Amino acid sequence: MTIRVLLADDQTLVREAFAMLVESARDMEVVGQAATGRQAVELARAARADLVVMDIRMPDLDGIEATRLIAADEDLAGVRVLVLTTYDTDENIVAALRAGASGFLVKDTRPAELLDAIRTVAAGESLLSPGPTARLIERFLRSPSAPVSGGPECLSDREREVLGLVARGLTNTEIAEALGLSPLTAKTHVSRIMGKLGARDRAQLVIVAYESGMVTPGSV
Repeated sequence: MTIRVLLADDQTLVREAFAMLVESARDMEVVGQAATGRQAVELARAARADLVVMDIRMPDLDGIEATRLIAADEDLAGVRVLVLTTYDTDENIVAALRAGASGFLVKDTRPAELLDAIRTVAAGESLLSPGPTARLIERFLRSPSAPVSGGPECLSDREREVLGLVARGLTNTEIAEALGLSPLTAKTHVSRIMGKLGARDRAQLVIVAYESGMVTPGSV
């Protein structure tokens, strides 16, 4: 299946460079380019995009608000958002994840990594790996001003284990290996956890894990 990609960035040269890269992949096509967040929301619907590569800082409507509008629109329920930013320590990244983005990358990412990220997010997974991403989320979600959501008390002990591993960036296969499960069982656990917590994807599960204190500073 061809992944229909919408590119949202206020810099024309950046959009064109990304467009050339995406079009070079046999399993992807660019269905639109937006210079503002508002255009991104409109084109996501009009172009029937599967995934939006979203810049954060854009005129008219920034990428965070655009992501929030896309995530809240029932007609766009199948559209995923991958945030690209120049600032890998920008607190807006966390705001974007809270708004409904399924992951983020920095703009100096290697071309092959960007294409892999698009495939990962379009497949319904989130792009949250250990290291800088996890530390960034930890720093802002564990700050005194960060809102704390209800803890995952509804989860079983096993589901809490799985959620903790998801928060550390492990894939279903890695979770299965860590807990001695089959990959299918690990995937089932993750799906059930998302259902119980009302999370749209793994990115939101990470938010829950940090906000509830299941993952604490220094544990990643």
